[in-house]
Amino acid sequence: MKSKKLIIAIIAAAVVGGGAFASLTLPGLFASTAAAQEVAPEAQVVPAANPRIIVEGQLVPVQSAALSLPVVGRVAEVLVAEGATVEQGQVLVRLEAARQQAAVAQAQASLDRATARLAELQAGALPQEIASAQAAVDAAQARLDRLQSEEDIRGAEAAVANAQAALARLQEGASGDQLTAARADLANAEAARSQAQAAYDKVAGLPDIGARPESLALQQATNAYNAAAARLADLQRGASPADIAGARARVAQAQAALEALKAARPADLAAAEAELRRSQAQAELVANGARSETLAAADADVAAAEAALEQAQIALAETELRAPFAGRVAQLNIAVGEQAAGPVLVLADLNNWRVETTDLTELEVIDIVDGSAATVTFDALPEETFGGTVERIRALGQSQKGEISYTAIIALDRTDPRLRWNMTAAVEFAK
Repeated sequence: MKSKKLIIAIIAAAVVGGGAFASLTLPGLFASTAAAQEVAPEAQVVPAANPRIIVEGQLVPVQSAALSLPVVGRVAEVLVAEGATVEQGQVLVRLEAARQQAAVAQAQASLDRATARLAELQAGALPQEIASAQAAVDAAQARLDRLQSEEDIRGAEAAVANAQAALARLQEGASGDQLTAARADLANAEAARSQAQAAYDKVAGLPDIGARPESLALQQATNAYNAAAARLADLQRGASPADIAGARARVAQAQAALEALKAARPADLAAAEAELRRSQAQAELVANGARSETLAAADADVAAAEAALEQAQIALAETELRAPFAGRVAQLNIAVGEQAAGPVLVLADLNNWRVETTDLTELEVIDIVDGSAATVTFDALPEETFGGTVERIRALGQSQKGEISYTAIIALDRTDPRLRWNMTAAVEFAK
């Protein structure tokens, strides 16, 4: 926008023109230097200051926001289009949330279980409570029995044996049957490719050959042939040193897991025995009625479960982007399937506008205060004039092209349906 520069140029031209006119009409144009020196500095003519301040500005919404989701994820739904009008609280974008939904369901189940447990304790010893406590005893006893039977040791030993067998197969290489099957697959693929080539050659001269099914069939047959050839070559080449090294590493890993399991067995047995004693003591407490300490612990479990559910619900809510205020979607930067990171859309109230100045200098800002009247014209609407009032002046100036500029925010007295975000404006302040 050239409005401010144009006005400055007009003023400068007026000053130069006035000076030239005075030089041509004043008597004594060629008076002596001594006579000119008799004129006191106080008597020299100073051009009158411009009684107006004119600066540039931009039209912006009174309320706008670049909205982001609080978590990163893949977009499942975009529920608005660019330019759509939305209400406060309306869901705009929704991420894939299967994990968060499962967490909410799990937390709800934990809360239900903790609540039911507290209710049972408060109701006193019932046959169902006794049965539940006995079930816990039985479960602890079963775990101890399983450890004592060394079932997990046998499973680890089986894992070692499987890893060793896999290593042996790699070292032996491909069998004759595997090579025969691979050669047959290659021959079949070669025949299919030859057949597709023959069909392609019949129509190769047609102008639309690239879009014909014969072209696609030849490409698919060639790919199948290349895959079969690679498979045969891989079998003939046998296992690479890296494959064998990997298999040996898996054997070593399985053996290490077996040794670790054996080393941990005494501790696991001790823990299982302790769990059995604890569940037995709990069963006795249930049969004898809940103690105050048990009720307090159950109450704490409920509180913890409620907190966990609230946390899971918050995590689920964070997969939805909702409108913080009513407005229009000015810009949409996301689509279904994309990864949401950073601002995904810009929301603004496009019914209420203000103008923010862009080049109000430090020499001009001193003559403007909050509440000052302003006149605004837009480059796009030169025939229209808008009244305005300075709402505030930002305290921090910004350096622009070697000068310090301040931003004055002007509220318009009226609006116009033709106004658009970032339209350039000329703002005039009366000193």
